[in-house]
Amino acid sequence: MIVLSLKSYQVIFLASLKDGLMKTATTIEEQIQLLRNRGMEFPNEEKAKEILLDIGYYRLGFYWFPYESTYPSKNNRNHKFKDNTSFENVVTLYYFDHDLRNAIAPYLYRIEVNFRTFLTYTVSNRYKNNPTWFANPRFVSSDFVAYLPNCYKTICKNEAIKHHHSKYINDIYAPAWKTLEFMTFGDILYLYSSLKDQTLKETISLHYNIRNVEVFENYMGTLRVIRNLCAHGHNIYDLKLQKRIRKGPIAELKGNRLHDLVGGLLVLTYILNSISTNRVHDVRYKLNLLASQPQISNIEDVIKDLKNFIKENK
Repeated sequence: MIVLSLKSYQVIFLASLKDGLMKTATTIEEQIQLLRNRGMEFPNEEKAKEILLDIGYYRLGFYWFPYESTYPSKNNRNHKFKDNTSFENVVTLYYFDHDLRNAIAPYLYRIEVNFRTFLTYTVSNRYKNNPTWFANPRFVSSDFVAYLPNCYKTICKNEAIKHHHSKYINDIYAPAWKTLEFMTFGDILYLYSSLKDQTLKETISLHYNIRNVEVFENYMGTLRVIRNLCAHGHNIYDLKLQKRIRKGPIAELKGNRLHDLVGGLLVLTYILNSISTNRVHDVRYKLNLLASQPQISNIEDVIKDLKNFIKENK
């Protein structure tokens, strides 16, 4: 519920009134006027004020960017909008992206947990007599061993690890099945890449139907990037990966898909399929439901490739 009048409520927000000038605070009314001067249409201005106060001018900027006349250039932008650019369509794109993140996030997490579990189980059973194998330079690279103390400082903040060390006061590290549970996805991937036994790495990658270890690392790294973007509420509808996705066993990976969200979804469903075919059906169903909403037709020009992919894989 909004307590103060939107007309009198001034939002402290950094926005550029004119290229080259120092950024200065603006009110909601000034933000709307600035957008209107650039060519944006406001079918319902009062609702727009409410949305700007709720979501924020800066955050919404990631969703009106595709409607700028100089899109996709990020340099020399004039911030002018294409004809018939509606604020309502920008908001529709925002909520589509929000729902898209929510639709795929549980399956990214499912993959992360499965990978963490399988890595811990497989390697710990290979080195049964070394419960802290992740800290042993015989089994993992010296770089990871050197990195581990700083990593473990964060892990030690968890109550379960604190309890372990209160009981086993001479242990430098808790055993793998405890420690790895509290490592970040990035640290788990770093640990995997640091394993010295190549056949062990291949055993793990083959579990996910990928023979080439480097391809597997690339796929998991791609999912980690998308997972982090989802976790931090970043826009993903226009994802442009800095690191190219490797084709590997996924024949459909080509062209723009080597860098965009469609490629990321191909990787997600491929890895997920080795864990649970039912979950693959679930994520495809949810994505199709999302792309089938009537209002999505208003933003189809922006998400055309993504929507076509979802429809083809429902």
